[in-house]
Amino acid sequence: MSLRHFVEQAAVSGDLITIRRPVSVEFELANVAHALEGRPVLFEAIEGYPGWRVLAGPCSARSYFSMALGVPVPDLVHHLADALERPVAPDLLSSGPCQEVVVEEVDLRDLPVLLHLPEDAGYYVASAVVITEDPEHGRNMSYHRLLRLDERHFAARIVERRGTDNALHRAGGELPVAICIGVSLATHLAASMSPAPDVDELAVANALAPTPLVKCLTNELAVPADAEIVLEGRIIRQRHREGPFMDLTETMDIEREQPVIAIDCITHRRDPIFHALLPGGLEHKLLMGMPREPTIFAAVNEVVPCTGVAITPGGASWLHAVVQIDKQGPGDGRKAIEAAFRGHGSLKHVWVVDTDVDIYDPAAVEWAMATRFQADRDLVVLPEQPGSSLDPSGIHAPGEKSRTAKMGLDCTIPWGADVAKFRKGRYETVDLDDYLDWAGEAP
Repeated sequence: MSLRHFVEQAAVSGDLITIRRPVSVEFELANVAHALEGRPVLFEAIEGYPGWRVLAGPCSARSYFSMALGVPVPDLVHHLADALERPVAPDLLSSGPCQEVVVEEVDLRDLPVLLHLPEDAGYYVASAVVITEDPEHGRNMSYHRLLRLDERHFAARIVERRGTDNALHRAGGELPVAICIGVSLATHLAASMSPAPDVDELAVANALAPTPLVKCLTNELAVPADAEIVLEGRIIRQRHREGPFMDLTETMDIEREQPVIAIDCITHRRDPIFHALLPGGLEHKLLMGMPREPTIFAAVNEVVPCTGVAITPGGASWLHAVVQIDKQGPGDGRKAIEAAFRGHGSLKHVWVVDTDVDIYDPAAVEWAMATRFQADRDLVVLPEQPGSSLDPSGIHAPGEKSRTAKMGLDCTIPWGADVAKFRKGRYETVDLDDYLDWAGEAP
């Protein structure tokens, strides 16, 4: 399902909010989108950008991924895990909607790029999916925030020793790129997954939902044919100051010298939709966190049957997770805790619960902790562990891996206990229409 098709479906389902009043890309649009966070919001009138629409929030709830992929919410982790394990090579088309309009006289100031916060270094694209070709491992898809510098150049935050940075070094310091804005939810998820270097994320996207490709006009890269906007360019031998910019934890990231991308060509659909992803918002969190759930799921399943994983927004959708297991023995809770930390190296705190606990309901998880957990028996603390650079409370030293303490809470029913006393009482369901609308009749 393309992003445009998702907008149509969200309108039918009643989830879409449409804003017809003209809004500015300087703070106003971001502020309105933030006030409506959790809903897809389509801005139809952008001051200074006639013919452009901006969409915020398509990835801000699990229910939207469910709608886009045609998979129930509890089954999303299984669907992601299957796609990661069994990618499907996408078809390459001779043409696609993303190239309906070709802009050869490039001016990035013609795009409705947002200024989000007064603290930001400038106008940023935060929703960009960047496609590159590694000389050794092949095609790669990843996220890089992009600071607009002038009419043809971005400064890109490229994390050291990861996919794009490694490919750039192997290519000798310059690298063709295709920057895609307004892609399907399947493509967003696949770009977030970080599989092994030789796994093609676009094949993962195609396994999640059909994702045909089309070749770029100025380089040999292939991009999703239904993308709204594609910026074709090159990472060049130049660096520029990048940051500050709000990160996943809703704190401001630091300034760094970062690579510069030169844009050679812009293509887009007619009546294009620019996807504006709010930094530190629900979309940012879900796209970071959800793709880590299948890796935790797979790791836990190696030691105990795992029935569900949820990385929680309260933990910045990166540092906290709830793991649901079908307990088979007395040590399974601890095994699941240790495996969860192996499945997601940045995980800091994890709760393990039984199959009767709704992992998407924080109150249900807290109830399991209140009724099934004893700190002197069920708490696991692991000091001085490799941690996340995004955690401001961790220990960070230049050139070294961040360090943190990790904690796991086994909130499952104690092995060998009387299970009945740990179960919630259940009222039977009634049809309230039989009661609330009943007026009775005179005798």
